[in-house]
Amino acid sequence: MARLLWQPSKERIESSNLRRFMQTIQQWSGIQFSSYGPLYQWSIDHIPEFWDAMWKFAAIKASQPYTQVVDNPARLPGACWFSGARLNFAENLLRHRDQKTALIFRGEDRVVLKVSYAQLYDEVARLARALKTAGIQAGDRVAGFMPNLPHTVIAMLAAASMGAVWSSCSPDFGIKGVLDRFGQIKPTILFAANGYWFKGQRVDCLGRIAEIRKALPDLRQVVVVPYTDPKPALDTIPNAVLWDNFRAKEDNLFIEFAQLPFEHPLYIMFTSGTTGLPKCMVQSAGGILINHMKELLLHADLKRGDTIFYFTTCGWMMWNWLISSLAVGATVVLYDGNPFHPGPDALWKMAQEEKISIFGTSAGYIAALQNSGLKPKEVCELVALRTILSTGSPLSVEGFEFVYDHIKSDLQLASISGGSDINGCFAGGNPIGPVYAGELQCRGLGMKVLAYDENGQPVTNQQGELVCAAASPSMPIYFWDDPDGKKYKSAYFDHFPNVWRHGDFIEINDHGGVVIYGRSDATLNPGGVRIGTAEIYRQMESLPEIADSLVIGQNWKGDVRVVLFVKTAPGVELNDALKQKIKTLLRTNASPRHVPAKIIAVPAIPYTLNMKKVELAVKKIIEGQPVLNKDALSNPEVLEYFAGLKELELD
Repeated sequence: MARLLWQPSKERIESSNLRRFMQTIQQWSGIQFSSYGPLYQWSIDHIPEFWDAMWKFAAIKASQPYTQVVDNPARLPGACWFSGARLNFAENLLRHRDQKTALIFRGEDRVVLKVSYAQLYDEVARLARALKTAGIQAGDRVAGFMPNLPHTVIAMLAAASMGAVWSSCSPDFGIKGVLDRFGQIKPTILFAANGYWFKGQRVDCLGRIAEIRKALPDLRQVVVVPYTDPKPALDTIPNAVLWDNFRAKEDNLFIEFAQLPFEHPLYIMFTSGTTGLPKCMVQSAGGILINHMKELLLHADLKRGDTIFYFTTCGWMMWNWLISSLAVGATVVLYDGNPFHPGPDALWKMAQEEKISIFGTSAGYIAALQNSGLKPKEVCELVALRTILSTGSPLSVEGFEFVYDHIKSDLQLASISGGSDINGCFAGGNPIGPVYAGELQCRGLGMKVLAYDENGQPVTNQQGELVCAAASPSMPIYFWDDPDGKKYKSAYFDHFPNVWRHGDFIEINDHGGVVIYGRSDATLNPGGVRIGTAEIYRQMESLPEIADSLVIGQNWKGDVRVVLFVKTAPGVELNDALKQKIKTLLRTNASPRHVPAKIIAVPAIPYTLNMKKVELAVKKIIEGQPVLNKDALSNPEVLEYFAGLKELELD
């Protein structure tokens, strides 16, 4: 049994949105729930009733009611949700129009900008009028090549208000990475900033914007936000205009929110693209709205009085998730820049100053914070902080313990896991339940998540494939340029027919907790026994001599052998003694099967632009296969080191 780290107080349980939801269900139906487990079971046994209750509890704004919640939740793909409903995503996020702060922006240049809900509505109205004047219509694609600025939020909401489809890339993407994405969806208008700040340096984007503009002939206009320079020169970019010159000048405009079907497209999200062109996943306005409301209200326990932050770029789905907090009326903190600039306490000082109550980040950030030596509770007063959310990769047991020992002992640490595919989570936080080290607290309400063995049978207390055996509203409605649905079906539904196979290797235990062992396509199979890469990474994170690591399974003499690549800490050499220490640690704390056959020092570990390790790309390189889309990586030059390693040719 994992170590118990935290239990919510009775007062916290009773004041939670989740408890209120349980009481509401009891009032409506007479069904009483004593804890999360029975509620979860009811939510997957009665899927239409659960989502109907969620719609009402979240007070979804719609001009026309639905006639049916879902036609057939067992049909995957193709279930039809909330037939007959007409609504607008942006209208739901802009339901509050008072003087409460909606957005707080903090950048590396220490500029602080605050936008009230009334100001946000007015700015969206101005931009929506400008988009309409520019001829944008429902279904047109509007793209962002933007830092995490209030302007990005305003542009997305303005596009959504009229039924246009939003898609974005972070400005640290290279030209090819942007074109691999936007080139497929052919946007009509591009919003871009002239530059951004990173580690105290100004990074210019105008050159890349000019090249992107040339390669996208369908672009009518490029709207440039002057972020790092108040008067950027736009002469090299055809049809470019500054933000202030583009938006309407009138005050007190009224937004004509287009009333559209529940399954009208809202977002186009992209896969990482490390094995070819990124797949373009089209997601519905209603599906994203109700799923985000479920996760924010019930799993994150977000309330109007909260201030919520997630460290993310605009190219990661956590940005979309964060911005939906506006529908709750909370204050959303946007940060753009390096999280360790000018020091490792940067985000925690911000959390203290802005009284952040829900703080979201990645497991990689928490590991880096550990390695930095900073103990936030010793330098910051985190009085308001009550929840930390972690995602992006599995959070190690040591990461859990670090949070409680060195950040704050009385908070909910919710490790959450899902993906851009559903713009949400399959497993995550339970504000009325305990936190155990190394475990995600629960499976998401309404998500029929199971672990399947190799024969497609559900298993508990053993590792298996993460599957979702029933439809949920935020699953993609289709893939872009996939008229027969072949790409969509092959991505998720071919391995286990009519069941969503997500690609994670997990274990569901008896008390409902979930452990993530890494990507199932990167699991190791020595001697025919599957083991997760996360188990090895956890041990490596405990070694001060190791700065980073990556593990793969190499096909070798009819079997698979485990190969561990390590980047050592400054001044540390990978000698025989350190190799033996690594092997002993893995044998003792994991199993003999986790002990690598080879341990090889490398100068760096390759990551995607969303900071996920790319085991598959390294595996392809060492097996002599091409990596088709290196522009999806933040440091593609690192891959060259792995090609032709002599150490991999030896026993």
